[in-house]
Amino acid sequence: MGSDEAFFHYSVISYLLIGPPTYISCRYITAPYGKHHRKGWGPTVPPSLAWFLIESPTLWFTLLLFPLGQNSSNPKSLFLISPFILHYFHRTLIYPLRLHTKPSNGYPISVALIAFVYNLFNSYLQARWVSEYADYDTDNWFWWRFCGGLVVFLCGMVVNVRSDMELLRLKEGGGGYKIPRGGLFEYVSCANYFGEIVEWSGWWVMTGSWVGLGFLLYTCANLVPRARANHMWYLEKFGEDYPKKRKIVIPFVF
Repeated sequence: MGSDEAFFHYSVISYLLIGPPTYISCRYITAPYGKHHRKGWGPTVPPSLAWFLIESPTLWFTLLLFPLGQNSSNPKSLFLISPFILHYFHRTLIYPLRLHTKPSNGYPISVALIAFVYNLFNSYLQARWVSEYADYDTDNWFWWRFCGGLVVFLCGMVVNVRSDMELLRLKEGGGGYKIPRGGLFEYVSCANYFGEIVEWSGWWVMTGSWVGLGFLLYTCANLVPRARANHMWYLEKFGEDYPKKRKIVIPFVF
């Protein structure tokens, strides 16, 4: 086993192991940005800049690593990496441009740095799996799995993007936070998080890998506790006006 292969192997194991402690820490410590912004986490930067810097490794690091893989010119690997790039093209370059947040609600540099390092780690794993370690020659189910997973991924991305845009539209209207309505917000408080969980479920199906599963599990470990915190925040802020039957993040379930 070569040095990179060994590093990749142990990184995948680490990815699967960090999910539970991440969930526990996020359950009891809500990251201090957005509606949970609070002082005491050090200097901050504008949220638009923070999101651009946080998400940027998913583009530049992925595109740097991908050509180094033995399968980088294989059409299957090119098709497979495309949804990943599509999602993060939006998150890195389009979403930050839509942010118009008051300077007082900055994004802590300390939190941004942690997220930046995570995206470096995740980009390494996804890019190296797709371009180097995936076995396309013997994978007779690739196109079936890719097409099925892509449908799931794109459905999730539509929900994620539309929900994010609705939240931004409410902020742009002025007057502080409002109750989001319409679409899947009629069923859950965090439709944007639900969409992202669906996206990476589709990615797991497309890759058929432990790397894809690790990404999905870590996404859930990070977003589900925050979704719960958001739900409780809405209940506390809007009281009786907040829809009683609305779930947290999974329609009809949780």
